[in-house]
Amino acid sequence: MAPLESGSSQLFFDSSAIDGPFDVYECGTLAGTRVVPDPPPPGTSYGKQRSSRNAKKARRVHGSEEVEDCWNRLFLEGYQADVRVSTGDGSQILSHSCILGIRSPVLRSMLEEARIEHGFRNILISGVPSEAVRVFIRFLYSSRFEQGEMKKYALHLLVLSHVFSVQSLKIVCTDQLERFFLAPDNVVDVLQLARLCDAPRLSLICTRMIVGDFKTISLSEGWKVMRRANPSLEQELLEFLVEVDTRRQERAKRMEEKKVYLQLYEAMEALVHICRDGCRTIGPWDQKLKGSQVVCKFPACKGIELLVRHFSACKKRVPRGCANCKRMWQLLELHSRMCSTPDTCRVPLCRHFKDKIWHRSKKEEIKWNILVCKVLESNATSTSILKMRKTSSLMPNETWHIVQQ
Repeated sequence: MAPLESGSSQLFFDSSAIDGPFDVYECGTLAGTRVVPDPPPPGTSYGKQRSSRNAKKARRVHGSEEVEDCWNRLFLEGYQADVRVSTGDGSQILSHSCILGIRSPVLRSMLEEARIEHGFRNILISGVPSEAVRVFIRFLYSSRFEQGEMKKYALHLLVLSHVFSVQSLKIVCTDQLERFFLAPDNVVDVLQLARLCDAPRLSLICTRMIVGDFKTISLSEGWKVMRRANPSLEQELLEFLVEVDTRRQERAKRMEEKKVYLQLYEAMEALVHICRDGCRTIGPWDQKLKGSQVVCKFPACKGIELLVRHFSACKKRVPRGCANCKRMWQLLELHSRMCSTPDTCRVPLCRHFKDKIWHRSKKEEIKWNILVCKVLESNATSTSILKMRKTSSLMPNETWHIVQQ
Protein backbone atom coordinates (compact mmCIF):
# COMPACT_ATOMS: atom_id res chain seq x y z
CA MET A 1 0.00 0.00 0.00
CA ALA A 2 2.99 2.32 0.39
CA PRO A 3 3.35 3.04 -3.29
CA LEU A 4 -0.32 3.78 -3.53
CA GLU A 5 -0.19 6.25 -0.64
CA SER A 6 2.88 7.98 -1.99
CA GLY A 7 1.15 8.64 -5.30
CA SER A 8 -2.28 9.32 -3.94
CA SER A 9 -1.85 13.07 -4.03
CA GLN A 10 -1.80 12.86 -7.83
CA LEU A 11 -4.68 10.45 -8.19
CA PHE A 12 -7.21 11.53 -5.55
CA PHE A 13 -8.44 14.75 -3.98
CA ASP A 14 -9.36 15.42 -0.41
CA SER A 15 -13.04 16.29 -0.11
CA SER A 16 -12.51 17.85 3.32
CA ALA A 17 -10.27 20.50 1.81
CA ILE A 18 -13.06 21.83 -0.37
CA ASP A 19 -15.15 24.67 1.08
CA GLY A 20 -18.76 24.39 0.14
CA PRO A 21 -20.46 22.09 -2.29
CA PHE A 22 -18.53 20.67 -5.21
CA ASP A 23 -19.47 22.27 -8.56
CA VAL A 24 -18.99 20.07 -11.57
CA TYR A 25 -18.86 23.07 -13.86
CA GLU A 26 -15.91 24.58 -12.03
CA CYS A 27 -13.85 21.47 -12.81
CA GLY A 28 -14.02 22.20 -16.53
CA THR A 29 -13.57 25.97 -16.38
CA LEU A 30 -10.84 28.33 -17.32
CA ALA A 31 -10.38 31.57 -15.31
CA GLY A 32 -13.36 30.67 -13.19
CA THR A 33 -15.98 30.88 -15.99
CA ARG A 34 -18.55 28.18 -16.60
CA VAL A 35 -18.43 26.31 -19.91
CA VAL A 36 -21.69 24.52 -20.75
CA PRO A 37 -21.44 22.18 -23.77
CA ASP A 38 -23.83 22.79 -26.68
CA PRO A 39 -26.63 20.27 -27.14
CA PRO A 40 -26.30 17.88 -30.10
CA PRO A 41 -28.07 18.89 -33.35
CA PRO A 42 -31.59 17.57 -33.83
CA GLY A 43 -31.87 14.40 -35.88
CA THR A 44 -34.43 11.87 -36.99
CA SER A 45 -34.54 8.17 -36.48
CA TYR A 46 -34.76 7.71 -40.28
CA GLY A 47 -31.49 9.55 -40.76
CA LYS A 48 -29.86 7.38 -38.12
CA GLN A 49 -31.17 4.22 -39.72
CA ARG A 50 -30.03 5.31 -43.16
CA SER A 51 -26.57 6.18 -41.88
CA SER A 52 -26.42 2.86 -40.09
CA ARG A 53 -27.48 1.04 -43.26
CA ASN A 54 -24.87 2.85 -45.35
CA ALA A 55 -22.19 2.09 -42.79
CA LYS A 56 -23.16 -1.59 -42.74
CA LYS A 57 -23.13 -1.71 -46.53
CA ALA A 58 -19.69 -0.08 -46.65
CA ARG A 59 -18.40 -2.50 -44.05
CA ARG A 60 -19.89 -5.41 -45.97
CA VAL A 61 -18.32 -4.34 -49.29
CA HIS A 62 -14.99 -3.65 -47.66
CA GLY A 63 -15.17 -6.93 -45.77
CA SER A 64 -16.00 -8.86 -48.93
CA GLU A 65 -13.03 -7.39 -50.78
CA GLU A 66 -10.77 -8.08 -47.83
CA VAL A 67 -11.88 -11.71 -47.69
CA GLU A 68 -11.31 -12.12 -51.44
CA ASP A 69 -7.85 -10.60 -51.03
CA CYS A 70 -7.09 -13.10 -48.28
CA TRP A 71 -8.16 -16.07 -50.39
CA ASN A 72 -6.23 -14.72 -53.35
CA ARG A 73 -3.08 -14.34 -51.23
CA LEU A 74 -3.57 -17.84 -49.85
CA PHE A 75 -3.43 -19.20 -53.39
CA LEU A 76 -0.55 -17.02 -54.57
CA GLU A 77 1.62 -17.68 -51.51
CA GLY A 78 0.64 -21.34 -51.06
CA TYR A 79 0.74 -21.01 -47.28
CA GLN A 80 0.58 -24.48 -45.64
CA ALA A 81 -0.46 -26.07 -48.93
CA ASP A 82 -1.04 -29.83 -48.91
CA VAL A 83 -1.75 -30.53 -52.59
CA ARG A 84 0.46 -30.53 -55.66
CA VAL A 85 -1.49 -30.10 -58.90
CA SER A 86 0.61 -31.34 -61.81
CA THR A 87 -0.09 -30.16 -65.38
CA GLY A 88 0.64 -31.71 -68.74
CA ASP A 89 3.95 -29.89 -69.23
CA GLY A 90 5.31 -30.97 -65.83
CA SER A 91 4.53 -27.77 -63.91
CA GLN A 92 3.22 -27.97 -60.35
CA ILE A 93 0.78 -25.70 -58.57
CA LEU A 94 0.53 -25.70 -54.79
CA SER A 95 -2.98 -25.75 -53.41
CA HIS A 96 -5.14 -26.74 -50.46
CA SER A 97 -7.25 -29.85 -50.43
CA CYS A 98 -10.06 -28.29 -48.37
CA ILE A 99 -10.55 -25.49 -50.93
CA LEU A 100 -10.49 -27.75 -53.97
CA GLY A 101 -12.78 -30.32 -52.35
CA ILE A 102 -15.37 -27.74 -51.35
CA ARG A 103 -15.52 -26.04 -54.76
CA SER A 104 -15.56 -29.17 -56.93
CA PRO A 105 -17.04 -32.60 -56.13
CA VAL A 106 -14.88 -34.12 -58.87
CA LEU A 107 -11.69 -32.77 -57.31
CA ARG A 108 -12.86 -34.03 -53.93
CA SER A 109 -13.09 -37.57 -55.31
CA MET A 110 -9.68 -37.22 -56.91
CA LEU A 111 -8.15 -36.00 -53.63
CA GLU A 112 -9.67 -38.86 -51.68
CA GLU A 113 -8.03 -41.35 -54.04
CA ALA A 114 -4.75 -39.44 -54.46
CA ARG A 115 -1.57 -40.84 -53.02
CA ILE A 116 0.34 -38.86 -50.38
CA GLU A 117 4.07 -38.22 -50.80
CA HIS A 118 6.04 -36.15 -48.28
CA GLY A 119 2.84 -34.71 -46.84
CA PHE A 120 1.36 -33.64 -50.21
CA ARG A 121 -1.48 -35.13 -52.18
CA ASN A 122 -0.67 -35.34 -55.90
CA ILE A 123 -3.27 -34.97 -58.64
CA LEU A 124 -2.89 -34.47 -62.39
CA ILE A 125 -4.85 -32.08 -64.63
CA SER A 126 -3.72 -32.54 -68.22
CA GLY A 127 -4.99 -31.74 -71.69
CA VAL A 128 -4.92 -27.94 -71.24
CA PRO A 129 -2.08 -25.41 -70.85
CA SER A 130 -0.59 -25.04 -67.39
CA GLU A 131 -1.54 -21.34 -67.27
CA ALA A 132 -5.16 -22.28 -67.87
CA VAL A 133 -4.98 -24.69 -64.92
CA ARG A 134 -3.48 -21.92 -62.80
CA VAL A 135 -6.31 -19.51 -63.72
CA PHE A 136 -8.80 -22.27 -62.97
CA ILE A 137 -7.43 -22.99 -59.48
CA ARG A 138 -7.18 -19.29 -58.67
CA PHE A 139 -10.86 -18.91 -59.56
CA LEU A 140 -11.70 -21.73 -57.14
CA TYR A 141 -10.10 -19.72 -54.33
CA SER A 142 -11.33 -16.17 -54.87
CA SER A 143 -13.58 -16.21 -57.99
CA ARG A 144 -11.09 -13.76 -59.53
CA PHE A 145 -9.39 -13.74 -62.91
CA GLU A 146 -7.42 -11.40 -65.13
CA GLN A 147 -9.31 -10.24 -68.20
CA GLY A 148 -6.39 -10.96 -70.52
CA GLU A 149 -5.97 -14.49 -69.17
CA MET A 150 -9.70 -15.19 -69.38
CA LYS A 151 -9.85 -13.98 -72.97
CA LYS A 152 -6.86 -16.18 -73.86
CA TYR A 153 -7.95 -19.36 -72.09
CA ALA A 154 -11.75 -19.04 -72.15
CA LEU A 155 -12.27 -22.22 -74.18
CA HIS A 156 -9.93 -24.24 -71.95
CA LEU A 157 -11.62 -22.89 -68.82
CA LEU A 158 -15.02 -23.81 -70.23
CA VAL A 159 -13.79 -27.39 -70.61
CA LEU A 160 -12.35 -27.40 -67.07
CA SER A 161 -15.55 -25.96 -65.60
CA HIS A 162 -17.54 -28.77 -67.23
CA VAL A 163 -15.12 -31.58 -66.34
CA PHE A 164 -14.85 -30.53 -62.69
CA SER A 165 -18.48 -29.34 -62.27
CA VAL A 166 -17.81 -25.69 -61.43
CA GLN A 167 -21.03 -24.02 -62.58
CA SER A 168 -20.05 -20.48 -61.58
CA LEU A 169 -16.96 -20.63 -63.82
CA LYS A 170 -19.04 -22.01 -66.69
CA ILE A 171 -21.36 -18.99 -66.47
CA VAL A 172 -18.38 -16.63 -66.51
CA CYS A 173 -16.85 -18.41 -69.51
CA THR A 174 -20.14 -18.29 -71.41
CA ASP A 175 -20.41 -14.55 -70.82
CA GLN A 176 -16.80 -13.92 -71.85
CA LEU A 177 -17.10 -15.98 -75.01
CA GLU A 178 -20.34 -14.29 -75.97
CA ARG A 179 -18.94 -10.78 -75.54
CA PHE A 180 -15.33 -11.03 -76.66
CA PHE A 181 -14.64 -14.22 -78.59
CA LEU A 182 -17.41 -15.21 -81.01
CA ALA A 183 -16.73 -14.49 -84.68
CA PRO A 184 -17.91 -15.99 -88.01
CA ASP A 185 -14.67 -17.96 -88.40
CA ASN A 186 -14.86 -19.73 -85.00
CA VAL A 187 -18.56 -19.87 -84.15
CA VAL A 188 -18.94 -23.43 -85.51
CA ASP A 189 -16.09 -24.70 -83.31
CA VAL A 190 -17.50 -22.90 -80.26
CA LEU A 191 -20.94 -24.39 -80.96
CA GLN A 192 -19.55 -27.93 -80.98
CA LEU A 193 -17.63 -27.29 -77.77
CA ALA A 194 -20.70 -25.75 -76.11
CA ARG A 195 -22.77 -28.82 -76.93
CA LEU A 196 -20.06 -31.11 -75.52
CA CYS A 197 -19.74 -29.00 -72.35
CA ASP A 198 -23.50 -28.71 -71.75
CA ALA A 199 -23.65 -24.92 -72.14
CA PRO A 200 -27.16 -24.36 -73.58
CA ARG A 201 -27.03 -20.55 -73.60
CA LEU A 202 -23.76 -20.49 -75.51
CA SER A 203 -25.09 -23.13 -77.89
CA LEU A 204 -28.21 -21.06 -78.57
CA ILE A 205 -26.18 -17.89 -79.15
CA CYS A 206 -23.91 -19.69 -81.63
CA THR A 207 -26.90 -21.18 -83.46
CA ARG A 208 -28.55 -17.79 -83.83
CA MET A 209 -25.31 -16.31 -85.11
CA ILE A 210 -25.00 -19.07 -87.71
CA VAL A 211 -28.58 -18.57 -88.88
CA GLY A 212 -28.16 -14.79 -89.02
CA ASP A 213 -25.01 -14.93 -91.20
CA PHE A 214 -25.33 -18.33 -92.84
CA LYS A 215 -23.81 -17.39 -96.20
CA THR A 216 -20.54 -16.24 -94.64
CA ILE A 217 -20.27 -18.95 -91.98
CA SER A 218 -21.07 -21.79 -94.40
CA LEU A 219 -17.93 -20.87 -96.35
CA SER A 220 -15.65 -20.92 -93.30
CA GLU A 221 -13.11 -23.63 -92.61
CA GLY A 222 -14.87 -24.59 -89.39
CA TRP A 223 -18.06 -25.39 -91.28
CA LYS A 224 -16.19 -27.60 -93.75
CA VAL A 225 -14.52 -29.54 -90.93
CA MET A 226 -17.83 -29.89 -89.10
CA ARG A 227 -19.50 -31.20 -92.27
CA ARG A 228 -16.96 -34.01 -92.49
CA ALA A 229 -16.70 -34.83 -88.79
CA ASN A 230 -20.27 -34.22 -87.64
CA PRO A 231 -22.78 -34.39 -90.54
CA SER A 232 -25.71 -34.81 -88.15
CA LEU A 233 -25.01 -31.36 -86.68
CA GLU A 234 -24.95 -29.87 -90.17
CA GLN A 235 -28.32 -31.46 -90.90
CA GLU A 236 -29.72 -30.12 -87.65
CA LEU A 237 -28.51 -26.59 -88.40
CA LEU A 238 -29.97 -26.70 -91.92
CA GLU A 239 -33.33 -27.86 -90.59
CA PHE A 240 -33.29 -25.11 -88.00
CA LEU A 241 -32.47 -22.58 -90.73
CA VAL A 242 -35.45 -23.76 -92.79
CA GLU A 243 -37.70 -23.58 -89.73
CA VAL A 244 -36.59 -20.03 -88.93
CA ASP A 245 -37.13 -18.95 -92.53
CA THR A 246 -40.60 -20.53 -92.55
CA ARG A 247 -41.55 -18.74 -89.34
CA ARG A 248 -40.27 -15.47 -90.78
CA GLN A 249 -42.40 -15.90 -93.89
CA GLU A 250 -45.46 -16.81 -91.84
CA ARG A 251 -44.94 -13.76 -89.65
CA ALA A 252 -44.65 -11.51 -92.71
CA LYS A 253 -47.80 -13.10 -94.15
CA ARG A 254 -49.74 -12.48 -90.95
CA MET A 255 -48.61 -8.86 -90.87
CA GLU A 256 -49.69 -8.43 -94.47
CA GLU A 257 -53.09 -9.95 -93.72
CA LYS A 258 -53.52 -7.61 -90.77
CA LYS A 259 -52.85 -4.67 -93.06
CA VAL A 260 -55.45 -6.00 -95.51
CA TYR A 261 -58.08 -6.42 -92.80
CA LEU A 262 -57.32 -2.96 -91.50
CA GLN A 263 -57.82 -1.56 -95.00
CA LEU A 264 -61.19 -3.33 -95.14
CA TYR A 265 -62.23 -1.75 -91.85
CA GLU A 266 -61.12 1.69 -93.03
CA ALA A 267 -62.99 1.14 -96.30
CA MET A 268 -66.23 0.44 -94.42
CA GLU A 269 -65.72 3.50 -92.25
CA ALA A 270 -65.21 5.62 -95.36
CA LEU A 271 -68.34 4.09 -96.99
CA VAL A 272 -70.50 4.93 -93.97
CA HIS A 273 -68.99 8.43 -93.88
CA ILE A 274 -69.80 9.05 -97.55
CA CYS A 275 -73.35 7.66 -97.35
CA ARG A 276 -74.17 9.43 -94.07
CA ASP A 277 -72.28 12.75 -94.10
CA GLY A 278 -70.91 13.13 -97.59
CA CYS A 279 -67.36 14.01 -98.53
CA ARG A 280 -65.99 16.56 -100.97
CA THR A 281 -68.29 16.21 -104.01
CA ILE A 282 -69.96 12.90 -103.25
CA GLY A 283 -72.59 12.07 -100.67
CA PRO A 284 -76.34 11.55 -100.02
CA TRP A 285 -78.84 13.34 -102.24
CA ASP A 286 -80.31 15.44 -99.40
CA GLN A 287 -77.03 17.19 -98.51
CA LYS A 288 -75.24 20.01 -100.30
CA LEU A 289 -71.49 19.49 -100.61
CA LYS A 290 -68.69 21.92 -101.34
CA GLY A 291 -65.81 21.02 -103.58
CA SER A 292 -63.41 23.12 -101.50
CA GLN A 293 -63.92 20.97 -98.43
CA VAL A 294 -60.90 20.31 -96.16
CA VAL A 295 -58.94 17.08 -96.44
CA CYS A 296 -60.99 14.12 -95.23
CA LYS A 297 -59.85 12.42 -92.02
CA PHE A 298 -60.77 8.97 -93.36
CA PRO A 299 -57.68 7.63 -95.19
CA ALA A 300 -59.66 5.28 -97.48
CA CYS A 301 -62.19 7.89 -98.55
CA LYS A 302 -60.51 8.71 -101.86
CA GLY A 303 -60.44 5.08 -103.02
CA ILE A 304 -64.06 4.47 -101.95
CA GLU A 305 -65.15 7.64 -103.74
CA LEU A 306 -63.65 6.38 -107.01
CA LEU A 307 -65.23 2.97 -106.47
CA VAL A 308 -68.67 4.45 -105.76
CA ARG A 309 -68.52 6.67 -108.83
CA HIS A 310 -67.60 3.69 -110.99
CA PHE A 311 -70.37 1.58 -109.44
CA SER A 312 -73.00 4.25 -110.09
CA ALA A 313 -71.99 4.71 -113.72
CA CYS A 314 -71.09 1.15 -114.73
CA LYS A 315 -73.52 -0.60 -117.04
CA LYS A 316 -72.56 -4.07 -115.74
CA ARG A 317 -73.64 -3.55 -112.16
CA VAL A 318 -74.00 -7.22 -111.38
CA PRO A 319 -71.82 -9.25 -108.98
CA ARG A 320 -70.22 -11.30 -111.76
CA GLY A 321 -70.05 -8.61 -114.42
CA CYS A 322 -67.35 -6.06 -113.59
CA ALA A 323 -64.44 -6.72 -111.21
CA ASN A 324 -64.72 -3.28 -109.58
CA CYS A 325 -68.48 -3.66 -109.18
CA LYS A 326 -67.93 -7.06 -107.60
CA ARG A 327 -65.67 -5.43 -105.02
CA MET A 328 -68.36 -2.89 -104.31
CA TRP A 329 -70.98 -5.61 -103.81
CA GLN A 330 -68.65 -7.40 -101.42
CA LEU A 331 -68.01 -4.21 -99.47
CA LEU A 332 -71.75 -3.54 -99.15
CA GLU A 333 -72.39 -7.09 -97.95
CA LEU A 334 -69.52 -6.95 -95.45
CA HIS A 335 -70.92 -3.71 -94.05
CA SER A 336 -74.38 -5.19 -93.68
CA ARG A 337 -73.03 -8.12 -91.68
CA MET A 338 -71.35 -5.75 -89.24
CA CYS A 339 -74.07 -3.12 -89.09
CA SER A 340 -76.21 -3.16 -85.94
CA THR A 341 -78.84 -0.66 -87.16
CA PRO A 342 -79.96 -1.82 -90.60
CA ASP A 343 -83.33 -0.07 -90.32
CA THR A 344 -81.82 3.41 -89.99
CA CYS A 345 -78.56 2.80 -91.86
CA ARG A 346 -78.04 5.03 -94.92
CA VAL A 347 -75.67 2.66 -96.70
CA PRO A 348 -77.47 1.23 -99.76
CA LEU A 349 -78.71 -2.37 -99.67
CA CYS A 350 -77.89 -2.83 -95.98
CA ARG A 351 -81.31 -4.34 -95.14
CA HIS A 352 -81.28 -6.31 -98.41
CA PHE A 353 -78.10 -8.17 -97.49
CA LYS A 354 -79.35 -8.75 -93.94
CA ASP A 355 -82.36 -10.58 -95.33
CA LYS A 356 -80.23 -12.43 -97.87
CA ILE A 357 -78.03 -13.99 -95.16
CA TRP A 358 -80.64 -16.67 -94.44
CA HIS A 359 -80.35 -17.98 -97.98
CA ARG A 360 -76.60 -18.42 -97.91
CA SER A 361 -75.00 -21.85 -97.74
CA LYS A 362 -73.23 -22.95 -94.56
CA LYS A 363 -69.83 -22.86 -96.25
CA GLU A 364 -70.32 -19.28 -97.41
CA GLU A 365 -71.53 -18.24 -93.96
CA ILE A 366 -68.41 -19.67 -92.33
CA LYS A 367 -66.24 -17.77 -94.80
CA TRP A 368 -68.02 -14.49 -94.15
CA ASN A 369 -68.02 -14.97 -90.38
CA ILE A 370 -64.25 -15.54 -90.40
CA LEU A 371 -63.80 -12.40 -92.47
CA VAL A 372 -65.94 -10.33 -90.09
CA CYS A 373 -63.95 -11.58 -87.07
CA LYS A 374 -60.66 -10.77 -88.76
CA VAL A 375 -61.79 -7.25 -89.64
CA LEU A 376 -62.99 -6.60 -86.09
CA GLU A 377 -59.69 -7.90 -84.70
CA SER A 378 -57.79 -5.58 -87.02
CA ASN A 379 -59.69 -2.65 -85.55
CA ALA A 380 -58.58 -3.67 -82.07
CA THR A 381 -54.90 -3.63 -83.14
CA SER A 382 -55.18 -0.76 -85.62
CA THR A 383 -53.20 1.62 -83.41
CA SER A 384 -50.05 -0.51 -83.54
CA ILE A 385 -50.43 -1.10 -87.27
CA LEU A 386 -51.01 2.56 -88.06
CA LYS A 387 -47.74 3.43 -86.37
CA MET A 388 -45.95 1.36 -89.03
CA ARG A 389 -47.86 2.97 -91.88
CA LYS A 390 -47.36 6.60 -92.81
CA THR A 391 -50.35 6.68 -95.14
CA SER A 392 -53.20 4.39 -96.02
CA SER A 393 -55.51 4.70 -99.02
CA LEU A 394 -57.83 2.07 -100.41
CA MET A 395 -57.75 1.90 -104.20
CA PRO A 396 -60.17 -0.20 -106.26
CA ASN A 397 -57.64 -2.98 -106.95
CA GLU A 398 -56.60 -3.49 -103.31
CA THR A 399 -57.66 -5.58 -100.30
CA TRP A 400 -60.16 -7.94 -101.88
CA HIS A 401 -58.18 -11.12 -102.48
CA ILE A 402 -59.24 -12.36 -99.04
CA VAL A 403 -62.93 -12.19 -99.93
CA GLN A 404 -62.36 -13.81 -103.29
CA GLN A 405 -60.72 -16.92 -101.80
